Amino acid sequence: MPQRYATNPAQIPGMTTQDLRDTYLIPDVFVPGEIRLTYTHHDRIVLGGAVPAGGVLELGGYPEIRSDYFLEHREVGIVNVGGTGTVTADGEVYTLVKGACLYLGRGIRSVAFADAADGETGAQFYLFSAPAHTAYPAALVSPGEGTVRELGDQVTSNRRTLNQYIHENGVRSCQIVMGVTQLHPGSMWNTMPAHTHDRRTECYLYFDLPEDARVIHLMGEREETRHLVIADRQAVISPSWSLHSGVGTSAYTFIWAMAGENQAFDDMDAAPVTDLR
Repeated sequence: MPQRYATNPAQIPGMTTQDLRDTYLIPDVFVPGEIRLTYTHHDRIVLGGAVPAGGVLELGGYPEIRSDYFLEHREVGIVNVGGTGTVTADGEVYTLVKGACLYLGRGIRSVAFADAADGETGAQFYLFSAPAHTAYPAALVSPGEGTVRELGDQVTSNRRTLNQYIHENGVRSCQIVMGVTQLHPGSMWNTMPAHTHDRRTECYLYFDLPEDARVIHLMGEREETRHLVIADRQAVISPSWSLHSGVGTSAYTFIWAMAGENQAFDDMDAAPVTDLR
């Protein structure tokens, strides 16, 4: 499990483009036949992907988290961004269509990923995990069954449908806040004005982006912004001090997931456009 160490704003001005990519971008999230995870020391988040590719993948323990099994001291949110698949947790089988979200709490010993039992292939599971101090029950939410919020405006190119899955008024967790946002055709900005929340780390996974399209992801402090050019099914780590906003060359969908001090979705520190440099 590769590790990404915590960084601070003073490091940003001296970073090259490659430094930024090596520190904050996770380019190869989904690899057929593998579970590939990355550990970031920002809020001790683990994120990555599981692609069964016709087989069965079991989520085991890792030396980096010092646990006999993955969820011994952790919780995880899982969103399927591919074809229908199954997650089996301590013998309970959950079927996830594309866009569905499954929460698994601390203490579940066995987790396995597979394509759908009816022979459909192509499941791609995105995993976002944080340390947990107690256990909450497993919960599966289908697309559209979370707390749905319509945000933005076509005039400002940020009309989007936000589906909150794991949050303080939805599926309960210790730390994780997680959901999926889909941009409407003709909209490209995922959020603008941008914001930070100095109490939580947030990670984005961009998907449903055409092969020849890209998202220009803004990061850094508002007075010292930088950008990353991100392709389909790549993830980015946004430390609590960093703003996070992106504009695509076409519409796309993204998973947002956070862990940190609290679970209040609207706990944000606004970064007006006029303050950005």
